[in-house]
Amino acid sequence: MTEQSGPRALVDYAVAAERVGFDFEVSSDHYSPWLDTQGHSGYAWSILGAVAQATERVDLMTYVTCPSIRYHPAVVAQKAATLGVLSGGRFTLGLGAGENLNEHVVGERWPAVEERHELLTESVHLIKDLFSGELVDYQGVHFQVDSARLWDLPDTPVEIGVAVSGPRSVAAFATIADHLITTEPEPGLLKSWDDARRDVSLPASRKIGQIPICWDPDADAAIARAHAEFRWFGLGWPVNANLPTTEAFESASAFVRPEDVAESIPCGPDLDAIVAAVQPYLDAGFTDVALVQIGDDGQQRFLDEAAGPLLEKLRAAAS
Repeated sequence: MTEQSGPRALVDYAVAAERVGFDFEVSSDHYSPWLDTQGHSGYAWSILGAVAQATERVDLMTYVTCPSIRYHPAVVAQKAATLGVLSGGRFTLGLGAGENLNEHVVGERWPAVEERHELLTESVHLIKDLFSGELVDYQGVHFQVDSARLWDLPDTPVEIGVAVSGPRSVAAFATIADHLITTEPEPGLLKSWDDARRDVSLPASRKIGQIPICWDPDADAAIARAHAEFRWFGLGWPVNANLPTTEAFESASAFVRPEDVAESIPCGPDLDAIVAAVQPYLDAGFTDVALVQIGDDGQQRFLDEAAGPLLEKLRAAAS
């Protein structure tokens, strides 16, 4: 999470995670932290460029970039293609409809959800056109591109994952994206995605999820850290997508108790509890699950002491 560690630390953690055995590393792409207590929000693309050079084998992805308000999709396409080159083809572009918290900073209004999906749909089409390497002129409802071409492209086009949350977004993106991204282990969502792709003879895709954890040898310390930095998580996506500032998140989560956080996020030293929290994703058919270890102060110890044994348990559960 770019929101809870500084840029140099994130690169170090990425290298350590590859060394301990993780296969896949994702980065948030935010302008602001969710809460002031997280304390950071470095530029994801600079960090990913550094990680691409500091690592050798792990897949990389944005989780996720909004390509429609803070960034123009033509610029996102250029950034993604460059990361594809720098990483030797290890980068996947993860896209989503965004959050007000990160997009309002450029002074644009925050659209309603239907318009956000329209913006995202048009962005995906435009980005894919630019990934062809051809000269692109584009006049859409929301975006215009004039004589644009990407001059540095990886050997194979960067694949695109799109964050979806329900039937409408599945219908919009299953046939134009390469992979599914979602935060809830809903088997029906994955089935409808697969059915839509099968209907137009598209290949099976990755299904990429994410779950927060807070490992610590001291369960009480883990709960306190998760509450301090991640109590916003339980507000739900309709709320999280629309609040504009960290102050708003502080207010909205003011009555979330530590025990509420502990009920929804595995906290403490029990690795089997983390596996149990991941199991619904495995049962639903996810191919990839990103673990968000909460807090900068527990990150290195988690990598040094818990990550290796946890990966063994997770891979055994997945098999």
